[in-house]
Amino acid sequence: MEFTSQEFVVGKCQGEKLVHGETMPLVLLPREASKNGFESLVEGLKKNKEWFEQLIIKNSAVLLRGFDVKNAEEFNEVVELFGWEDMRYVGPAPRTHVYKRIWTANEGPLSEFIYYHHEMVLIKESPSKVILFCEIPPPEGGQTPFVPSFRVTERMLEEFPEMVEEIEKKGLKYTFTALSKNDTSSMRGRGWEDAFGTSDRAEAEKRTKLLGMDVEWLPNGGVKTLLGPRPLTRVFEGRKERRMWFNTMVGMYGKEHSSAMMADGTEIPENVVKRCEEIIEEESIQFKWEKGDILFLDNMATLHGRRPSLSPRRVLVTICK
Repeated sequence: MEFTSQEFVVGKCQGEKLVHGETMPLVLLPREASKNGFESLVEGLKKNKEWFEQLIIKNSAVLLRGFDVKNAEEFNEVVELFGWEDMRYVGPAPRTHVYKRIWTANEGPLSEFIYYHHEMVLIKESPSKVILFCEIPPPEGGQTPFVPSFRVTERMLEEFPEMVEEIEKKGLKYTFTALSKNDTSSMRGRGWEDAFGTSDRAEAEKRTKLLGMDVEWLPNGGVKTLLGPRPLTRVFEGRKERRMWFNTMVGMYGKEHSSAMMADGTEIPENVVKRCEEIIEEESIQFKWEKGDILFLDNMATLHGRRPSLSPRRVLVTICK
């Protein structure tokens, strides 16, 4: 697909990479300096909706920059003009509702690194898009690195072909524990009452079943969720038959509150997990946030995370079906 638009021009950002012929992220700037306002952006996107959505799938990450988007209300208007269906977040990250379909990104301590993940990868239905807006760029750090998922699969198959196929055949099983109430001192501190939208255990069990989880109640009022079997990789329509590393094995393996193993209970060798962690980091792409940036990520094709950051940093998020 050739780049053709009267409203946008391709720019560059420090940290972008060329991955199998595609620039990630693809940076789009105003074509004319005089048309860099919010209204021009909305007008340009309305004229090019289908083209823009194809770009997200083609390049996996598209960064709109230089359009003077100011706040959650304007960010929400940009998202809503596409007509993509909103989706409720289910997961461990503490978040606060800001406006309509806009939320804060993970409110865990800025000093911590949030590990790479496909959003809601363990839930039966994951969002197709994760869209982030930078309201206040951090003075240092705080990037949102992302990883072309298929590259992880390619490299793991090169180094551990038999192990990858064994895990693929058996599937993965995960456990995760959560308290009943939110704990914002932790980047995984969302309590089960908030996550499942109820304080009633019977109702929570019903809702977790619909999400494809089993639960065990803990003496401290918390809950242990059990998920599996889940796939190691997935292939999604329209993405060149690429095999995505659609799992959270590294992020949950051997942690205080979580675990990852093969679905039959076989342990995954630690050296395999460690090497996978190195490969994911080697394949990561990051740029420095600027005020007003909007980043569109294809959640089927990219893992994303958050670098440790100095304060203040305010990045807002929405997810779409």
